[in-house]
Amino acid sequence: MPSFLLLEAICIFLFSRVPPSLPLQEVQVSRETIGKIAAASKMMWCSAAVDVLFLLDGSHSVGKGSFERSKHFAVTVCDALDISPERVRVGALQFGSTPHLEFPLDAFPTQQEVKAKIKRMVFKGGHTETGLALKYLLGRGFPGGRNGSVPQLLIVVTDGKSQGHVALPAKQLKESGVTVFAVGVRFPRWEELHTLASEPTEQHVLSAEQTEDATNGLLSTLSSSGLCSTAAPDCRVEAHPCERKTLETVRELADNALCWRGSRRADAVLALRCPFYSWKRVLLTHPATCYRTTCPGPCDSQPCQNGGTCIPEGLGRYHCLCPLAFGGEANCAPKLSLECRIDLLFLLDSSAGTTLEGFLRAKAFVKRFLQAVLSEDSRARVGVAGYSRELVVVVPVGEYQDVPDLVRSLDSLVFSGGPTLTGSALQQVAERGFGSATRTGQDRPRRVVVLLTESHSQDEVAGPARRARARELLLLGVGSEAVRAELEEVTGSPKLVLVYAEAQDLFNQIPELRGKLCSRPLPGCQAQSLDLVFLLDASASVGPENFAQMQSFVRSCALQFDVNPDVTQVGLVVYGSQVQTAFGLEAHLTRAAVLRAVSQAPYLGGVGSAGTALLHIHDKVMTVQRGARPGVPKAVVMLTGGRGAEDAAVPAQKLRNNGISVLVVGVGPVLREALRRLAGPRDSLIHAAAYSDLQYHRDMLIEWICGEAKRPVNLCKPSPCMNEGTCVLRNGSYHCACRGGWEGPHCENRVLRGDAPKAHGSHQEPVGGQQPHPTQRLQRPGS
Repeated sequence: MPSFLLLEAICIFLFSRVPPSLPLQEVQVSRETIGKIAAASKMMWCSAAVDVLFLLDGSHSVGKGSFERSKHFAVTVCDALDISPERVRVGALQFGSTPHLEFPLDAFPTQQEVKAKIKRMVFKGGHTETGLALKYLLGRGFPGGRNGSVPQLLIVVTDGKSQGHVALPAKQLKESGVTVFAVGVRFPRWEELHTLASEPTEQHVLSAEQTEDATNGLLSTLSSSGLCSTAAPDCRVEAHPCERKTLETVRELADNALCWRGSRRADAVLALRCPFYSWKRVLLTHPATCYRTTCPGPCDSQPCQNGGTCIPEGLGRYHCLCPLAFGGEANCAPKLSLECRIDLLFLLDSSAGTTLEGFLRAKAFVKRFLQAVLSEDSRARVGVAGYSRELVVVVPVGEYQDVPDLVRSLDSLVFSGGPTLTGSALQQVAERGFGSATRTGQDRPRRVVVLLTESHSQDEVAGPARRARARELLLLGVGSEAVRAELEEVTGSPKLVLVYAEAQDLFNQIPELRGKLCSRPLPGCQAQSLDLVFLLDASASVGPENFAQMQSFVRSCALQFDVNPDVTQVGLVVYGSQVQTAFGLEAHLTRAAVLRAVSQAPYLGGVGSAGTALLHIHDKVMTVQRGARPGVPKAVVMLTGGRGAEDAAVPAQKLRNNGISVLVVGVGPVLREALRRLAGPRDSLIHAAAYSDLQYHRDMLIEWICGEAKRPVNLCKPSPCMNEGTCVLRNGSYHCACRGGWEGPHCENRVLRGDAPKAHGSHQEPVGGQQPHPTQRLQRPGS
């Protein structure tokens, strides 16, 4: 075999060993931004009058596979073109050894016909005579074009390995007014692409291997000249760092070998050490700048509430991955169904002071509230009334067929525009707002009036409101900031008033109003989400009698919280001769179950180590795998007599550094110095002189816990990621970067042997739109 044929065969073999799908131009941005770039390419449209000619390299160096990718790129670009004889005309020319006109620009008047013809183009092969194809266009112009009366775009798709000179014909073509895009395919020679492309070359050199990215880059450049536009006004072109790769042959010194050389003397031969070289193909990267259009994504507004993760699903669509407690709700919104038994009357101000706009806003709020919280299973009965000079009951309490019928009935409530007589309306509501039937005692549901107004009353409100409350009516006020003081006078408490600064803020009050309707005034922070762990000293230094006193104290504290998976979770750890989890955070779902479990906690005796117990909570209790909820405040309350706490300062600080508050309740006549050190920088310490005195410190403890529950939280503390995964905050949520060998939203799944291996220490990115589910319940390993 001739040597040059052998070399060509070797080169073809080496090229075939490199994956054709390798990204040869890669924008260095997040996966989220890459998704936005791909989505934006489908939102761009070019309808200006322009002639577009595709010049496709069909030579042997490109190959049939890359030629098919070139055609796919051309078809994708055509999707964004308004093809018609008056607007965008498209033609195509293939070149190898000679140029071949596939179809002129005036051949097909519709997008479907142009795309169909491009798909039918047949690979021809031959040498790479790019210069010859450019000279063909210099001599004949754009076949079927409009002779330069409209902008001319030449899109050259090639590997940049021309066997002739391209610089001069490319320069002449650009000087004639043609805008040239050079799009690389296979393993392009980027230097030649830059020679072909118009200035600025960074905006006119692309890679067809990533079709959506290249299409976005081309259309982004055209949008700056007014030839294309985006469907969304907020889309913008931005510069991003990117890398371009080339495949090159390099020579490496492999070794030195003994070789024989003749000398000038006919009878002498010299033995020398000669270098031995090896040749290999390597990918070299070159930094560049890429200009791409991105549009606001559906997740930019962070629509998912309560720690949910937003997953984009194309243009303008998304879905939320929600925590367990909110899994069935849209946007992970709180579950708003009214489960309490109440009679509820909405009282809307329709006076001139509120204005027609304010009245319609209040009516829309009531409609949305009823649609959000009422269901067939609701035990609440609702009525609606309006007032100005007189009270008008349009829907008596409970007199409707179903929720849609109730919502439709609100349309009969009209704006009256008279004086604002709120006091008179409250008096009439107390007398006849809930009908004539007067049930008493346990048989009567709670009666609630929700007053909505934006106007100061023109009559006295304090007396009528006081008499209404005396009739066991709960009054709630909803209004603008201007009437806050008057609403507090009506309701009798600032806690029963909801105010809003802007119109949209009113609709954000729906969850809070629902909570106030069904809640009873209780101590503690009933509606505040919290993960709470009590740590009890059960060592011999405490004794069984005092341990029982601590159990009683913990039970009285637990009574102050609404224990359920949506609000407060409670756990208990005891330590003495060993450390033992009496029950974890997810073990008991009701307050009654927690009270029983506290009573059953074991007294251990022996010598206790508070430091070991705190580390146990850090590693095995206050973790997402064991029921702790990301985005929920976390607190540990430690009750101890002080002995065995000498080693606890560092573990306590470790908990605090991980976003977990620690309060120390020290018992004894003298406060030990070790407990003072445990208090931390915010002096989180309560001292009781005796175990029998713990009851007198309950309110102080509850106040501290509720204060901690309102502190801002970090979704990555404690980390929800398993198996040494790293938690990364992002856009109000987080994702887990997994170590090699693990995958899943929380790195909980081991990669099977058949899966593609990942480098140790690399992190897993979600694939195919599957984003992490940061706050869902996790299965324990092995479960």
